Amino acid sequence: YHFSLDVPFSKLSKKAKQIVFYGTGDEEYEVRGYTTTYEGVIPNLERRWRETDSDFIRREIENYMVEKICEQCHGERLKKEVLSVKVGDLSIAQVSALSLFRAREFFSNLKLNEQQEEIARQILKEIISRLGFLIKLGVDYLTLSRTGTTLSNGEGQRIRLATQIGSSLSGVLYILDEPTIGLHQRDVNQLIESLKQLRDLDNTVIVVEHDRDVLDKADYIIDVGPKAGIHGGKIIATGTPEQIKKNKNSITGKYLSGKKEVFPVVAKLTGTNVTRLDRQAAGEPRRENRKGNGKMIKIIGAKEHNLKNISVDIPLGEFVCVTGVSGSGKSTLIDDILAKALKVHFYNAKLKVGEHKEIKGFHYLDKVVRIDQSPIGRTPRSNPVTYTGIFTFIRGLFASTPESRLRGYTASRFSFNVRGGRCEKCRGEGLTRIEMFFLPDVYITCPECEGTRYNKETLEILYKGKNIAEVLDMTVEQALNFFLPIKQIRQKLEVLNKIGLGYLKLGQAATTLSGGEAQRIKLASELSRKATGKTLYILDEPTVGLHFEDVDKLLHVLHALVDKGNSVLVIEHNLEVIKTADYIIDLGPEGGDAGGEIVAQGDAKKISQNKKSYTGRFLKTIL
Repeated sequence: YHFSLDVPFSKLSKKAKQIVFYGTGDEEYEVRGYTTTYEGVIPNLERRWRETDSDFIRREIENYMVEKICEQCHGERLKKEVLSVKVGDLSIAQVSALSLFRAREFFSNLKLNEQQEEIARQILKEIISRLGFLIKLGVDYLTLSRTGTTLSNGEGQRIRLATQIGSSLSGVLYILDEPTIGLHQRDVNQLIESLKQLRDLDNTVIVVEHDRDVLDKADYIIDVGPKAGIHGGKIIATGTPEQIKKNKNSITGKYLSGKKEVFPVVAKLTGTNVTRLDRQAAGEPRRENRKGNGKMIKIIGAKEHNLKNISVDIPLGEFVCVTGVSGSGKSTLIDDILAKALKVHFYNAKLKVGEHKEIKGFHYLDKVVRIDQSPIGRTPRSNPVTYTGIFTFIRGLFASTPESRLRGYTASRFSFNVRGGRCEKCRGEGLTRIEMFFLPDVYITCPECEGTRYNKETLEILYKGKNIAEVLDMTVEQALNFFLPIKQIRQKLEVLNKIGLGYLKLGQAATTLSGGEAQRIKLASELSRKATGKTLYILDEPTVGLHFEDVDKLLHVLHALVDKGNSVLVIEHNLEVIKTADYIIDLGPEGGDAGGEIVAQGDAKKISQNKKSYTGRFLKTIL
């Protein structure tokens, strides 16, 4: 094709660039005696993206992909002929683009003639009724056309719940796992009313939950514990909320009754950061808010999704909470704009940053750490010790034993990700997958290695009387004692234990970890690195799935980070967390189109006095 590969790409002709990107089509040519065609970079990436079974490869290729609105239909999905049919001057695409709240208004105020009224009466009744159930459950800000993959777990669960309420069935057992995920306290009360409505239809509703309001409104509580993992699994208390509060053995009861408090904002007279001016009735002073380091990250002209061209100052050297009702624009502001812009700035990430005018203050930071609840791995081979880097040191210890050196075993022998020491029947997973057509795949314990992941020769190597499989079967607490003299391992295990994960097994498969556990493992991994004092930590609802006791442990760790000069920015609904913040940015006032504005800014006391803030109203009761 008569062009050189030794010149800058920009200097190639248009035709040459087209060939590099899109290939030579069906045109064949000879290379070293073989007849072939040149596929082109883009068809090659598209083919590999479709055919690969590797999540890693798929994510790597997705770095070169971008989602954009279809140029033919402009995102409306349908043909012109279909869109020309209108009801109340709106096409089906325009109606689908409405929020649930606006859609109910549209259908409720629809003007029809007598014949149309006769045809549409029953249909309109069903539409308005179903929209009403969804609005009651606090998802009124969602648009009808919102794709399922963009919904949070909590939103998806509430939509399914609305379907059940609308069906008006009775004699059904409903089981819900933390339906308050992602819900503001205002919306939690609406959810509780909906659950009671289900109960009053002669159904039984079982809810796995930590939310204080849900527990207080329950008819009956079953408290499991006393702690987590191997320290749990017992029924500690059963009965009404009042009976649980009086039970001396129940940690949950102590928090519900007020005998214990999550990260108390009231400090003892001997404590640090104490002000003697703001005394409570008990005569004890409150903790003084940190003043930060006087530096700020400034987001100017944020307009992505529902944000109304807002400008926000985020103080550094403080514990900052971003609050607001569901759909108010918190994740858009922090995740889609700030976090992505910081990743592009610090790590040259290929990300599309949300629409904004400018962000100032990057030079005050040297690192950004974004910690979310996505899994730490998607296969049973991923686990806490591989993610945190502890396994590298453990494998080194086993490789350094006299028996290993005699046999010529290196650290790679003790890895279950490479051939050599692992069981080849299950490829180091400890489980074999059985594909069940039309049903989810089933995992069974590998019959060859019996779940140990390694072959017989590798398991013959012992360190302090334990083989590698027995070490991976230890809990964090047990391993802490076992590896006490080994500083590199001990320090990382101490962080995991401090953050409330002492019950986890070192080799526990990533596929069995909850979102909250995955997030805390990521946090522990970051905490075990050397802090610079100029790091910004961004967390999205870190308390999801956490009991009061775990929230308390987490807050002590996060506040310790700030005490070292770092900045912590948290998107949160949990009032126990919000009350401890040095600075709060409250968005709203509502969700969706009615949100995207700054309602209030300041410390907890200032927010609680703002009559426009829903967060402030609930914060006032807890303060």
